[in-house]
Amino acid sequence: MLTTEQKQTLIEQFKVHENDTGSPEVQIAILTNKINYLNDHLRVHKKDHHSRRGLLKMVGHRRNLLNYLRKKDINRYRAVVEKLGLRK
Repeated sequence: MLTTEQKQTLIEQFKVHENDTGSPEVQIAILTNKINYLNDHLRVHKKDHHSRRGLLKMVGHRRNLLNYLRKKDINRYRAVVEKLGLRK
């Protein structure tokens, strides 16, 4: 899934300030990485409905974080969406 080193590199890329681990940008980046992993998993294991439910929960959580960031600071929202290559 997501190793400690991968998580640290994501945090380094998306941190807002020093010692930042919980900003919306970091959370969105980590969730996007997990969502991409689960998408690949579900392409192989089509009947894994438990993982599919977890994927849907993660997508909803990421959507809520993106909505929050869009309301708070539209420029940060646009930067995150562009960096991650999300549709909106």
